[in-house]
Amino acid sequence: MSDLEVLLPGGRGVWIPIDHGLSDFPSKGLENLEELIALLAVGGADAIVAQKGVVSAFGDLHSGHMVAHLSASTRHAGARTTEKVLVGSVEESIRRGASGVSVQVNMGAPTEPDMIEIMGSVSEDCNLLGVPLLGMVYPRGENLNIMDGDITGGAAHAARLAFELGCDVVKTKWTGDIESFSLVCNSVPIPVLIAGGPAGATTLEILTIVHQAMSAGGGGVCMGRQVFCHDHPDRMVRALRAIVHDGVDVVEAMASAGL
Repeated sequence: MSDLEVLLPGGRGVWIPIDHGLSDFPSKGLENLEELIALLAVGGADAIVAQKGVVSAFGDLHSGHMVAHLSASTRHAGARTTEKVLVGSVEESIRRGASGVSVQVNMGAPTEPDMIEIMGSVSEDCNLLGVPLLGMVYPRGENLNIMDGDITGGAAHAARLAFELGCDVVKTKWTGDIESFSLVCNSVPIPVLIAGGPAGATTLEILTIVHQAMSAGGGGVCMGRQVFCHDHPDRMVRALRAIVHDGVDVVEAMASAGL
């Protein structure tokens, strides 16, 4: 079985990014990464996306399911906060125990061209070494110029950017409804994973969004804070798996996960 099939069984995935501590810390839920990763593994996360030091230190807790995030920035960068710089390589990530890598592009940011160039270069290395690549692409920068009539708010363009640069899977925003998100999913032949959804949403609200995304043709989730900030991250992962992989409804997913 290839690394991509392990990370995206059947073309679907429950991916949990926990790289947020590099950008902002202290961060609720990320105080004890060893404990958190163990819980995510017990819950059955298909992939855990983390910075390379975390992969080295704790990757054995979920071996074969770690994705190294190669992009970074912090809250202290002022006008350059939305710029993601390259902080590692594909080869290094594999040495550290990762089974895939991830790169972020913030569409519309002043440094968007630099981030696109980085994604293109990493994609070349992934192709050479046979390593799966996740593109985290968000339409969010100050120069964002949404086309007239684009009901996806740039999300379809974000997915297309990732696909055309060679990504195997893309993470982008939830567009708010099934109709618009189906346009995102139909715009590319790779799985589209949704980000976490609105801040402050309840467990029921988040799982309802995930169910709607799957109904629209989504490939799953790449969801961080909604999971690692949860009182029971392992149960949240189980509920997400029930919806993404088993196709159950929200009520059944919550009941089966003990939520």
